[in-house]
Amino acid sequence: MGYTTQAIKGISWVGLLRGTTRIVSFAKIAILARILTPAQFGVYGIAALALSFLDVLTETGVNVILIQEKDDIDRHISSAWIVSIARGILMSGVILVMAPFVAGFFQSPDSLFLLQLISIVPLLRGFINPSVVKFQRDLQFKKEFLYRSVLFVIDAGTAVAVAFATHQAASIVVGLIVGVVVEAVLSFVVAKPRPTLRFENEYIAKIFHRGKWVTLSGVFQYLFQNVDNIVVGKLLGTGSLGLYQLGYSISILPISEVADVVSRVTFPVYTKIADDTDRLRKAFMRTVMIIACVTIPFGIILFFFSEQLITLVFGKQWVGVVPALRVLAIFGVIRAVFGFCATLFLAVGKQEYITVATLASITAMGLVIVPFVNSFGLIGAAYAALVGSVFGSIVFSFFTIKVLYSK
Repeated sequence: MGYTTQAIKGISWVGLLRGTTRIVSFAKIAILARILTPAQFGVYGIAALALSFLDVLTETGVNVILIQEKDDIDRHISSAWIVSIARGILMSGVILVMAPFVAGFFQSPDSLFLLQLISIVPLLRGFINPSVVKFQRDLQFKKEFLYRSVLFVIDAGTAVAVAFATHQAASIVVGLIVGVVVEAVLSFVVAKPRPTLRFENEYIAKIFHRGKWVTLSGVFQYLFQNVDNIVVGKLLGTGSLGLYQLGYSISILPISEVADVVSRVTFPVYTKIADDTDRLRKAFMRTVMIIACVTIPFGIILFFFSEQLITLVFGKQWVGVVPALRVLAIFGVIRAVFGFCATLFLAVGKQEYITVATLASITAMGLVIVPFVNSFGLIGAAYAALVGSVFGSIVFSFFTIKVLYSK
């Protein structure tokens, strides 16, 4: 079976199963939005910002590196596991130490407990069996998304149940914790080989050496995705942060529901044909056209019917996000289409291109975010995100042409 055929079959499985999980996700957010207030969502958002920052700051790129390996990866699984455990312990410790300072920065005492609670997540996540990456590496997408969908349902169900019982933002974190516990156990049941405490010094050194660009690009990507959240939370408060994060999550649905699905399938395929430029170019262009044809109509619908969507699904307490959501609808389409270039760069081993493009986005957004928010409020943050995405797309386009058309 050719790689294109495998990719098409993979996209079919990924699309079907991902669609199911995203229905659950949308239902989870809609239910929680009617139980919790925007301010409570904002408090959780502060904890999530801290967790995701340390996640990218300590990212080793081990999963990407395992997928890029041409040879059998079984002998490297234990080394990857040791690195993941050490990373999890480090992240948890840093979150606990920094929690009071983060809560103080945002002037949000309520976020302190959530920061301490969420520190459990990376500690547990470190014990997940790295062998689960073989589902994606070996194009076993049916297994991959059956596995992921079960975990997602457990996470969502727990969060909603606890929210009904407590009406507290901590319910979202409890859902994360339960989901990670189940994932750690399940990963040892469904994926082989199981790691041990044996490790290879040489391979661990290789992980850190090859992962430096993944880590650096991840830090820049975090800043691009969250500088607006940080500024909104600091200048406008947790209520506005909760509104903005809801709008942002809706606007990037084209990324999470289309581009990310396609990327997950095509990355291992592109890796296998990376040395055949003509074949790679044709495959990439076909995929980009598919992403554009799906995401652009979504953006148009979101732009014109955002108020009706917010009122119907989330309730009137969230209508304050509508003006920003219209701008973010354009932002989401641009990111979905041009952000897919990152998959191409990873496949050909050009992680540094992602770093440079993301840095361009951050620089452009960083120059305007504070004055825009001070002048225009919530919609100013959305305009700043749009400016950053436009500049980033220009750089992504330049490097894409360089990869696909240079001799």
